[in-house]
Amino acid sequence: MKIVVTGTRGIPNVMGGVETHCEELFPRLAERGFDVTVIRRKSYVNDCLTEWKGVKLADIESPKKKSFEAIVHTFRAINAAKRLGADIVHVHAIGPALLVPYAKMLGMKVVFTHHGPDYDRAKWGWAAKAMLKLGERFGCMFADDVVVISDVIRNLIKRKYGRISRVHLIYNGVSQPEICDYPEYFAELGITQGQYVLGMCRFVPEKNLHHLVEAFVKAKEDLPGGRDMKLVLAGDTDFEDDYSRNLKETARKSGVVLTGFIKGRRLHSLLTHCRCYCLPSSHEGLPIALLEAMSYGVKVVVSDIPANLEVGLNKEDYFPVGNVDMLAERLKTLMERPLEHVDYDMGKYDWEKIADQMAEVYRDIVHS
Repeated sequence: MKIVVTGTRGIPNVMGGVETHCEELFPRLAERGFDVTVIRRKSYVNDCLTEWKGVKLADIESPKKKSFEAIVHTFRAINAAKRLGADIVHVHAIGPALLVPYAKMLGMKVVFTHHGPDYDRAKWGWAAKAMLKLGERFGCMFADDVVVISDVIRNLIKRKYGRISRVHLIYNGVSQPEICDYPEYFAELGITQGQYVLGMCRFVPEKNLHHLVEAFVKAKEDLPGGRDMKLVLAGDTDFEDDYSRNLKETARKSGVVLTGFIKGRRLHSLLTHCRCYCLPSSHEGLPIALLEAMSYGVKVVVSDIPANLEVGLNKEDYFPVGNVDMLAERLKTLMERPLEHVDYDMGKYDWEKIADQMAEVYRDIVHS
């Protein structure tokens, strides 16, 4: 069975939640005997790979302009899928889903994964939001099967489009934690184990990292001996804009440690030894970064948006989205306490189980 995947920037080592999802999922499906090709956006990859962990990789040019790149790349990717003789085109995210009807017109089966209502993101203007909403509608109405990563999204498409048939709730997953030390990297950053708060995400407005910087500064001022505590922001942006530039400038002036986009041992060491992980965002699908932090057993502080609430944390782990004072109180409380480990139930976020669920969707669709 030949599966062609589009809607992602690419794998491996490309920043983004959809990208992490695809990086974890599709090698596991290749292990299960599926012929998987991921169509990558050439401007986001820094390698010449044609295969990775059993997944075939094909690079296609697309304009690196946030308003056009996804739709242009998806159009080209669907044409490539037809040439490759794909049995199934798997489209990720609502923007690329605008072309689900086109893939159907070409005679291919389509699976659409809804990763969240991206039109809620602050970076989009009214025209882009309208197109994203249309993409959501086309994906939900015309795809053979729809995969949702949270119950929040399942309820959303049931309410908006009445779609309940062939809708599959398959969560985002998380790998086994790689507990490690990296003293040389910590020395380079100027941080100490257990003496920093970690923020890990893209530098875009809906992540509200400016609230985290403001809250951390406020919490640290009220904390006796708090000058040794640091805030570390791991991530960057795809498109440098006024928000990301201002965030970085404010962060540097506030003594925040900026790591840039990191993976591997550097990221694992930061997750292993942070005092807590914070995600203050106003929009999420089901945040893989949060699940990763939980897999390391660290305390978390997250906004009370529906996607975060679905994870089912304790009440004190949430704060009202946008409430900087409450976030500062939460951080101050955790910075005053000794470092603690939490045993979260991560059973339903097992990538192996998720791969089995997706494999069943593929097998069913080709026989329908």
